[in-house]
Amino acid sequence: MNSLSSLRIAVAQCNLLVGDLQGNVAQIIELTNKARDELNAHAIVFPELALTGYPPEDLLLRPGMYERVEEAMTRLKQSVQNIDVIVGFPEKTDTGIYNAAAIIRNGDIINVARKHYLPNYSVFDEQRYFVSANEACVVDINGTPIGISICEDIWYPEPIAQLRDAGAQLILNLNASPFHKNKGQERENIVEQRIKENSLPIVYTNLVGGQDELVFDGASFVMNADGHITQRMPEFEDGLFAVDFEIQDHKVIPVVVDSKTPTTTEDARIYQALVLGVRDFVHKNGFKDVIIGLSGGIDSALTLAIAVDALGPEHVEAVMMPSQYTTDMSVEDAAGQANILGIEYHVLPIKASFDAFLETLSREFEGRPVDTTEENIQARCRGILLMAISNKKHKMVLTTGNKSEMAVGYATLYGDMAGGYDVLKDVPKTLVYQLSEYRNSISRVIPQRVIDRPPSAELAPDQQDTDSLPPYDILDDILERYVEKDQGLEDIVAAGFERDTVLKVLTLVDRNEYKRRQAAPGIRISPRAFGRDRRYPICSGYGRNRKS
Repeated sequence: MNSLSSLRIAVAQCNLLVGDLQGNVAQIIELTNKARDELNAHAIVFPELALTGYPPEDLLLRPGMYERVEEAMTRLKQSVQNIDVIVGFPEKTDTGIYNAAAIIRNGDIINVARKHYLPNYSVFDEQRYFVSANEACVVDINGTPIGISICEDIWYPEPIAQLRDAGAQLILNLNASPFHKNKGQERENIVEQRIKENSLPIVYTNLVGGQDELVFDGASFVMNADGHITQRMPEFEDGLFAVDFEIQDHKVIPVVVDSKTPTTTEDARIYQALVLGVRDFVHKNGFKDVIIGLSGGIDSALTLAIAVDALGPEHVEAVMMPSQYTTDMSVEDAAGQANILGIEYHVLPIKASFDAFLETLSREFEGRPVDTTEENIQARCRGILLMAISNKKHKMVLTTGNKSEMAVGYATLYGDMAGGYDVLKDVPKTLVYQLSEYRNSISRVIPQRVIDRPPSAELAPDQQDTDSLPPYDILDDILERYVEKDQGLEDIVAAGFERDTVLKVLTLVDRNEYKRRQAAPGIRISPRAFGRDRRYPICSGYGRNRKS
């Protein structure tokens, strides 16, 4: 479609690795040549900072980074012809470093778009590295003036209005927008608002893939000048997609490909995010295989299902490590799930190890009653076994703690917290149940008894989680209010919760920051996750004599 009355843009929804400029530019070149030769596109647009991957964080402070950027950009310019390339990169200038996008045509950079608004909240730290710009970037592609904007600039009225005033008839917006619950609707709402203000169609191009704690879900889309979506790209999948436009009376009209609203549920999206996050974290860190401590409980059962979906059963090993407190039901259910999923599975009892530790510590413990110390030793026996197998077999340990447990410290340092990645770190316990039911709706891989039984750490006789914690439906509601919404004691009590319960939960959250600081990274699926999202001091008197 190369007539003067039409325009074809290729959207590259790609999965990149931060810091791998050679690998990233090779992928960019391959996709660009494919867009030209197979799709007959006039231009191709890549996500924000595609050259370096996103977020590059303090790699941007290393002088050697910009030598690599220059080498990669030179290679890109020399390798592609007869198609315009819009690619994100960090631009080093005499006035500072810009979060930028180069427009490359036949070996030359014909223009550079620079980001105006630098997000410095939540998981973003762009003001640490970049300086802001304020000029509009409009380029002529096949006779059509196109405005280029970068990610955060779509969330504010001024940059798009500036592009409109500079003559743009179409906006290409480059993004690295991480996933969290209901994020897709937020993006579509804000793009629709910009369109109402400017009456210009917008192509929203987003990154896909896992990067440390973040997962980028792709879900790129095209919205016409009436605010209707005319084309959607897949969620959680990379690919190259042709977007066609008809040019009529200086108006750019997107060709409708698929304007249907996705029927995917939010539980399905979260599950896909967890699968993609695990796959990319494991592979991008040079591992092929993982090992999981399978307890017969719901957290490890869901973690195992996600790992198998992410990596395949041949790359997953599970180990059941029963103690004298482990029930027959737990042993049976763990073995049953391992059999259903077809993974490598072993049973390594820890009683002998536990007894050996108690014998070694007998003098130190003499005259002192049994307490949580003995429970923690059991968890640490298991941690030692998992890490030993990890070292010997080069398999990453996936930990199984959920957000509710991480919030209140219901986990053992160097025990069940030991490992490389925590799949459920941002998944509250109540959502663990929802996701387990969702996964079983596809095919039954988690024994129903695991879902139905009361949760227990099984570190003491007849132990249940409710011995130490409020019921999870109450706990998770309080945690969401305190951790994600920053509500204080009085606000939460006013919402109908018992004061003593709220005070206990808030105190536990504050007290256990030191544990979370030492925890494995995990996948962010909420608007406020522990880790890079929520940063609190370990030494703090804020919660003493609490009134808020």
